[in-house]
Amino acid sequence: MKGILFTGGELTDLVSFARLPSYLQTFLREQNGVVAYFGGLHIRGCVAEPSWHSLAAVWQGENAFWRTYDTVVETDIPFAQDCVGNQFLLRGDAVLFLDTETGELADLEVDFKHFLFGAEKFPLDALGMEPLRAFQQRGGVLQPGQLLSLFPPLCIETAQQKPRVQPQTVVTRLAWLADLYRQIRNLPDGQHLQLKPLQE
Repeated sequence: MKGILFTGGELTDLVSFARLPSYLQTFLREQNGVVAYFGGLHIRGCVAEPSWHSLAAVWQGENAFWRTYDTVVETDIPFAQDCVGNQFLLRGDAVLFLDTETGELADLEVDFKHFLFGAEKFPLDALGMEPLRAFQQRGGVLQPGQLLSLFPPLCIETAQQKPRVQPQTVVTRLAWLADLYRQIRNLPDGQHLQLKPLQE
């Protein structure tokens, strides 16, 4: 992988590690998660700290994705995310893509090995890195523990209003996305979203 900004340290969450499929265990033994492609891909590790890197936090914690998103089930493993906080899940051996704005789930029709291969060969397309590239072209640098915030969200972007892009902590960004999803899911017919940018 190119553009590595962070690698996880020692495997400290052995309970989560023991529940993972063998191919993911093999990967995490070599490097306990990674932030690669200058923030374009974050593969989580089996750690307690830093919490933004913890697989257990988003798999079984209070803010686990299956607790928020109707399309996600408890056994789905949220092993990675892209630069804006969309999630890559393992369901069996299949890699699924969760749009965290809308909750839509798509089967990428690849397994873990071929997901990594696709990301390595075509990172811009495979990882949806256009917002990150635009951010970098304006001199921005994404730090480990940060995602890009897009406002307005992509699901309501118009030709007249391109999203404003800025870095946010992983926890803040994922909380904002979960709140947006809940609003969309519970929106009565004929009502409009009341969106405000979330400040750090």
